[in-house]
Amino acid sequence: MSESDLQANSIILGERNYEAALDLVIARATDELLIFDQDLSHGNYVSQQRLELIQHFLSAKPLSKLTIILQSAEFFVNNCTRLFELLKIYGHKMVVYQTNDAAKVAKDCFVIADKQHYLRRFHIDQARFKFAFDELEECANLNMRFDELMDETTEAISVTKLGL
Repeated sequence: MSESDLQANSIILGERNYEAALDLVIARATDELLIFDQDLSHGNYVSQQRLELIQHFLSAKPLSKLTIILQSAEFFVNNCTRLFELLKIYGHKMVVYQTNDAAKVAKDCFVIADKQHYLRRFHIDQARFKFAFDELEECANLNMRFDELMDETTEAISVTKLGL
């Protein structure tokens, strides 16, 4: 699906459309990619295509940075093995946090690319979303929200197992 098949800046329905719009937004990122999601179980984060887009983003520029905030890291750790491997490789440019209980009331999810492009799913249980490019005002609002969610995170997800 191409950019012309999806109408940016309008409300869109459907999981496949959501995945296609997510590809478009991630592909626009060059410096910073912020992802807030319940657990990454929606959006096809387990796919090779998603992995390639994120890996390209991380490898294209030396100072690119990916920050992911999850309400639950279980799906990420157990099912997103390719993405978890990227965390091992790009740990200096990629960090994944889990929120504390106070932030678990949030039921939307969103992605912000370079503080100017975004995708926002209104509720995790419904494939209703909006995305836009070069939308600085809405991205500023979402960025502020991301910072608030960051304040409600516990420690970062570690790629190494702790123990004796």
